[in-house]
Amino acid sequence: MLNYMIYILAFVVGSILGLLYSYKQHGEPFVAVTKINIVALIIAIFGWFLAFNAGNVILSAIGFLLAGFVMGERPGYGRKETAIGLIISVIVYWAMPII
Repeated sequence: MLNYMIYILAFVVGSILGLLYSYKQHGEPFVAVTKINIVALIIAIFGWFLAFNAGNVILSAIGFLLAGFVMGERPGYGRKETAIGLIISVIVYWAMPII
């Protein structure tokens, strides 16, 4: 039970940090950038991979923090990166027993 609370808390903190970072980086009132942010994509892939595959409370919490950082950006930002990171980490999670 405590593990889930740590995961939720890490995700919320990551979302708040992502929102603050996004407001500092993008000042426009609407989504103007349509290309994929490579740094956010790497953070999302690494975060979701750790969240699903770590097997350790601390590393999983760090993964949820990183995933929440990308997911918590301003509306419209980080959505593609989150989706790609989530898809890649689920594929790796399913492929792990095969490897």
